[in-house]
Amino acid sequence: MREILKMFIVLGIICGVAGALLAGVYTGTMDKIEYQELKFVKGPVIMEVLQGCTNNPVDDRFKLKYGEEEVKFFPGVFNGKCTKMAFETKGSGFGGDIGVIVAVNISEDTISGMGITTHKETPGVGSRAKDSVPFKNSFAGLSINDDIKIKADGGTVDAVSGATVTSKGVCAGVNTGSTIYKELKDQIISKAKEIK
Repeated sequence: MREILKMFIVLGIICGVAGALLAGVYTGTMDKIEYQELKFVKGPVIMEVLQGCTNNPVDDRFKLKYGEEEVKFFPGVFNGKCTKMAFETKGSGFGGDIGVIVAVNISEDTISGMGITTHKETPGVGSRAKDSVPFKNSFAGLSINDDIKIKADGGTVDAVSGATVTSKGVCAGVNTGSTIYKELKDQIISKAKEIK
């Protein structure tokens, strides 16, 4: 009986030390992992939707509290002034969540760009939304005050052929982005004034 108890104590100590080491490694590498994800996964999409900006939006990023979560914002400086703000939202597609980067022209309250970062959509069908230029371009210039929908639902967005669920999921993500922007607009504008 004593041997079993001793074995449990030793095993508990080993598990505790291993857990503490793993937590330490995770905490120590969290910022590096976040930066790598921003640079290689989200960064190219951010630069695409803020094309022509003179700053580095990833380096100039900031966070704002929205409900229980923090949203990362990526400012775009044009002609010496921060006039666009990009941030990531999510929509539900056919295969799961779709990561959507929404860029808003903060002086006009319009969507200036949209890009997809992550998805689990069907290859060759829903996945085409990520690279479809006509689909992405159909968001540009839309007001953040409008309910953004695909044409089949009475909206103005050209859905990707054969990927209606994906297209609706992206529209939902953009609408979520509009809501976030409207609720945090004063804070966003205040932060934008600090960025050169």
